[in-house]
Amino acid sequence: MTLTPTAGPLPVTVAPRDFPTNRGGLCQKGWTSATVLRAADRLTTPLLRAADGELRPATWDDALDAVAAGIERVQAEHGRDAVAVFGGGGLTNEKAYALGKFARTVLRTANIDYNGRFCMASAAAGANRAFGADRGLPFPLADLAGADAVLLLGSNLAETMPPSVQHLAGVRSRGGLVVVDPRRSATAALTGEPGDAVGQRVPDAGRSPRRPVPAPGAGPVGDQGVHLQPVPGTDLVVLLALLHVVVAEGLADAAYLAERTTGVEDVRRSVAAWWPERAETVCGVPAERLRHVARLLAAASPVHGGAGAYVLTGRGVEQSSQGTATVTAAINLALALGLPGRAGSGYGAVTGQGNGQGGREHGQKADQLPGYRKIDDPAARAHVAAVWGVDPATIPGPGKPAVELLRSLGARGTGTTFADDGRPRALLVHGSNVVVSAPDADRVTANLRALDLLVVCDLVPSETALLADVVLPVTQWAEEEGTMTSLEGRVIRRRRAVDAPGEVRSELWILAELARRLGSPVAFPTDPAVVFDELARASAGGVADYSGLSHARLDADEAAGGPGLHWPVPAADHPGTPRLFLERFATPDGRARLVPVDHVGPSDDVRPDAPLYLVTGRVLQHYQSGAQTRRVPELDRVVPEPFVELHPVLGLRLGVGDGDRARLTTRRGTIEAVARWTDAVRPDTVFMPFHWSGEGSVNRVTTDATDPVSGMPEFKVCAVDVRRAPVLQEVPG
Repeated sequence: MTLTPTAGPLPVTVAPRDFPTNRGGLCQKGWTSATVLRAADRLTTPLLRAADGELRPATWDDALDAVAAGIERVQAEHGRDAVAVFGGGGLTNEKAYALGKFARTVLRTANIDYNGRFCMASAAAGANRAFGADRGLPFPLADLAGADAVLLLGSNLAETMPPSVQHLAGVRSRGGLVVVDPRRSATAALTGEPGDAVGQRVPDAGRSPRRPVPAPGAGPVGDQGVHLQPVPGTDLVVLLALLHVVVAEGLADAAYLAERTTGVEDVRRSVAAWWPERAETVCGVPAERLRHVARLLAAASPVHGGAGAYVLTGRGVEQSSQGTATVTAAINLALALGLPGRAGSGYGAVTGQGNGQGGREHGQKADQLPGYRKIDDPAARAHVAAVWGVDPATIPGPGKPAVELLRSLGARGTGTTFADDGRPRALLVHGSNVVVSAPDADRVTANLRALDLLVVCDLVPSETALLADVVLPVTQWAEEEGTMTSLEGRVIRRRRAVDAPGEVRSELWILAELARRLGSPVAFPTDPAVVFDELARASAGGVADYSGLSHARLDADEAAGGPGLHWPVPAADHPGTPRLFLERFATPDGRARLVPVDHVGPSDDVRPDAPLYLVTGRVLQHYQSGAQTRRVPELDRVVPEPFVELHPVLGLRLGVGDGDRARLTTRRGTIEAVARWTDAVRPDTVFMPFHWSGEGSVNRVTTDATDPVSGMPEFKVCAVDVRRAPVLQEVPG
């Protein structure tokens, strides 16, 4: 975006840039974003919890003194790990780096993680395991335009990232967009398939096993692609069946597999059990549709003369107790077709937060140091410790991933001690609203209330901030300098356009002040350009190497009309790396790993007392926990309250009419929301967006079961009972 300061009621006007990712487009959230900067309840002064239990304005000295004293008290009584830190994927690279450094050098706690664990952890785990490196898209987003086929699993781009849809125009014109989603979302509608796709069949085209190109007249109803509408939680089965067809029909790129991969035989044996007819009994997608999609992807692949194909995953398949396995299956399929590491083809994960990529690269994550280094790697510890000026032995080891961390919080009034329960007693929150965004949110809220100290940095009084002992107002996107990293690994400058209101301060200043109060000898610069230079040194030689970058170089690139630089950028004269893996993968032997996986199913599957699937997601007008977008009148008027989508057939069977209040009950509790009838959702499934708090906060009833590899929670599917909510009637008198 281009920001222009104004003298009007809002501090800036917003205009879209003709940038490679959005090409002059913005979504409604972008157009209205300046409103948040002057929200009626914008935090402009620190707040302290008074003796009467109310949050009251305080000076910065009083607020920071209270934080420092609370940290010292908790750590003196219960140990360093009794203080935890929770970051956010919206922080700039500089702030994310400083937060990780502060946790490990000042607090010296292992307990730091961030809300990116809810967003990209499974994709990262799968990519690291297969390729040796994790960059959401290891190619520019614009590359999608030239493909003959794009398989998109679990992502509703048309509502969550509308400007990106223009990059799918080419593949749609060639009938090659394949969307896998249990809902007929706005993105699924781009395939052109009308009506309810559940059970829709594709005529057999009589294709020979080695001729993947569909015969004339065969194929799905949609003229721009295919929508597969599986049973929730069975996307992995869809992928296993697609790979079965590719292998069984001889459509794999044998030369590529032999030259650039390992593990193919183990995977070949593992998918032998998932022939399409068997897969259909589990995922509900007709066998001939699975065969059609497998052949369509093969026909688009370079080995068969196609212009290229991409396999993309999103939160819908990654936020699962088998999310890493599903990502791995998607990568296995892409590798079998010879896609990754080839210009015009590949595998990628669609990042969900503004700095979801950069936020996980430089130290917020429980197991990582800057540059995407592993925290338990002695060489990585030594390198980063030298940059920080500390003894490597003082850097803590891996901490708890986000869900486990939030689950472990709190001890106030329990009569336990740190020695016998190990629970963190204090939490510092930066850029996250876990009361709304965390799974099993009621338990998280109870744990936050049980803390001895809760400190929240935010721009508005979010639901999490309202529970805090200390609230610190911080600068936002138009008020600060820094960098962000796009979903394609493109490092982009953020520039200050206006001054922050009131006494708002940057986290860089806050962390420096706390470090001083806590007696740390470690330097914490507050100039973002200086912080970035230190980040670049700390990342040198790492997977995400920024050592050839600086604010000055990024500014010069933009002034010259450049589109930014993609990491790794290991030297000042290095041009950046828009496309990874063209020559070798980032594994020790340069080969990608195929890893066999199998379907287990959701941790909380349907049962007699909860016979329906509950899936969650976003709407166009709102974002994440809604703390910002719900404060924008233009957005809030369109979607002012939570709702639950259900199929009319299901509504009639349950006696829940369109517009009635529905009551949803899972093992975690009960919520209520307005029912909306739609044939865009399966008759065995209900859908709720997750942007609200209170009685319609769907994450109060989602499961906190996690993926065993990534630690990512299973937001996207659980078993639910749905009934019409009782109608409350006024009693006269």
